[in-house]
Amino acid sequence: MAQPKAFAKFLVMGLLCLPVVLFANESLLSQSQKPIVFVMPIEGVIDLGLAPFVQRVLEEAATEKASAIVLDINTFGGRVDAAVLIRDALLESKVLTVAFINKRAISAGALISLATEKIVMADGGTIGAATPVQIGLPGTPAQPVEEKTVSYMRKEFRATAESRNRPPLIAEAMVDSNVEIPGLSEKEKLLTLTTKEALDAHVADVQANSLEEVLLWLNLPNAEVRHMEETWAESLVRFLTHPVVSSLLMTLGIMGIIVEIRVPGFGLPGVMGLVSLGLFFWGHTLVRLAGLEEFLLVCLGLILVAMEIFFIPGFGIAGILGIVALLGGLGLSLIGSGATWDSWLSAMGQVSLSILVAILVALFLLRYFQRLPFGKRLLLKTSLLSKDGYASSPEGDQQWLGKRGTAATDLHPSGIAHLNGDRLDVVSDGDFINAGQPVEVVRVDGNRIVVRVVSKPIEGGHSSWK
Repeated sequence: MAQPKAFAKFLVMGLLCLPVVLFANESLLSQSQKPIVFVMPIEGVIDLGLAPFVQRVLEEAATEKASAIVLDINTFGGRVDAAVLIRDALLESKVLTVAFINKRAISAGALISLATEKIVMADGGTIGAATPVQIGLPGTPAQPVEEKTVSYMRKEFRATAESRNRPPLIAEAMVDSNVEIPGLSEKEKLLTLTTKEALDAHVADVQANSLEEVLLWLNLPNAEVRHMEETWAESLVRFLTHPVVSSLLMTLGIMGIIVEIRVPGFGLPGVMGLVSLGLFFWGHTLVRLAGLEEFLLVCLGLILVAMEIFFIPGFGIAGILGIVALLGGLGLSLIGSGATWDSWLSAMGQVSLSILVAILVALFLLRYFQRLPFGKRLLLKTSLLSKDGYASSPEGDQQWLGKRGTAATDLHPSGIAHLNGDRLDVVSDGDFINAGQPVEVVRVDGNRIVVRVVSKPIEGGHSSWK
């Protein structure tokens, strides 16, 4: 009986010691796991496509319980609204964020750096020069912005510096040249700090010339380093939201739809227009600029402009409302949170130029497309003649072929003309025709009577209608 009793006693002792053993094993396992450090590049132009990439890395780092996130910064700046989005995400991060300025953090890069918890600068680095400017058309110099925009960005920098316990006046001096810092910047001079100056001014925390030195300073020399790169989708979004590319997509989209509305059937212009506008809205939706409201505004604008151009004589309320809707929908898709009044004006200018170019190119194609070599190959040349048994509907409209008269209203391109004393609905053959000009019927397409300006005056020096 002694052996079973001893065995039971041993079993009870083992069960009592089991939690201690499991806890010790878990502690040893956790100690053996290396800390994780995420490293992401912030280089080139700061654009709206960069914000989703930064937000994704921050979320992944939080999920993986990383010890730190290092932003490898080397940029001359970029868009204000993009920098504000990244700044907000960094301030909300639950993981330690470190800016490794190697070699420069200028303009928007300075705001991003100030939003991190720690700033490390390489030898010969610079940070500052963050006054906002308004970017004009390609090839033109940047223009200064209004005082209210400078005031907004000055306070944005100050609030960011205060949240990270950095000198707020120095942050303001990076934006506003009127802020003077004795010993660092003179009045009317924007503040830009070198590595040594940033360390002395308590803007930067330490100098390091490599990522290894940064990790050593963070007491993470043996950390598992994960270098984060943009996905193909994020790279594509950055490409589609580039100002030049987005302008081109807007122009091709509007031009293609205008040509498709004017030309019977559904072909290449319509496909090109829909694909271009689809890519534009897809890219700007992913960067949280465009939404359903902007898309519906653009659709409404296109419908109103098409009605004005092809169905309503003259230029009136439909055309004005259509242009306003297009400007609003496309313009709102180009600006985000943190955008200033100057950003809004710049977006309106970009959209206006795209719409103007689209309309001019569409009119050119409608007028001369069939004369171009590639246009001739795309047009159907087979005719359905009345002698072969084909007739237009209504057949009586064929009597107007070759008749001359006068435009009773402006033909833009549709309107009313007087032919042999009758008022008829007609359509111009590409060109806009002013009221009072002599016209001639050049063809009848179904129930469409197509006219063209007569180069020679009508006999008798007056129109043939009474």
